[in-house]
Amino acid sequence: MISLMADGRHCCWLQCGLTSIKLKVMLGTLTIQEIDEVLSRNITGRIGCSNAEKMYIVPISFAFNGNYLLAHSREGLKINMMRQHPEVCFQVDEIDDYANWRSVVLWGSYEEITDPRERYYAMKFLVSRLIHQNVSETAGVPEMSGELQQEAPALVIRPVVYRIRIKEKTGRFERR
Repeated sequence: MISLMADGRHCCWLQCGLTSIKLKVMLGTLTIQEIDEVLSRNITGRIGCSNAEKMYIVPISFAFNGNYLLAHSREGLKINMMRQHPEVCFQVDEIDDYANWRSVVLWGSYEEITDPRERYYAMKFLVSRLIHQNVSETAGVPEMSGELQQEAPALVIRPVVYRIRIKEKTGRFERR
């Protein structure tokens, strides 16, 4: 039996004959504050985008500034799809073990950042979140740092810098 707690979260009960045992399993919905905390603690999530033919889901490095997600990418399939169909889905989770996890899903719109000043501050924020992490080569932190120089070297590949303007977000958790 699953019972609903006063705060809207669920707790599981196991009934065996005349005896009920409360399992220490709690399933529930994250609050907006808890969702924002999960987004703030993480730098890797999965973005889902689509075109008329297929869905595409890929991990990205990101930074959450309290209002939207900031990210960057090289030109390619993902950027082309988001330019054509800017509505996206994003997912990030924290998994301590199979019985203790938090998962956040949000929906929003892709917006390319092209204004030089806005792009500079978005890149600066991304670098500040990623620079101290052991991130993948594809995260491009050295290139992003180079681009922040007054005169970036000519060979620096300039990534596409974008934000996801969040329209809706939800989160779930399990805790034992």
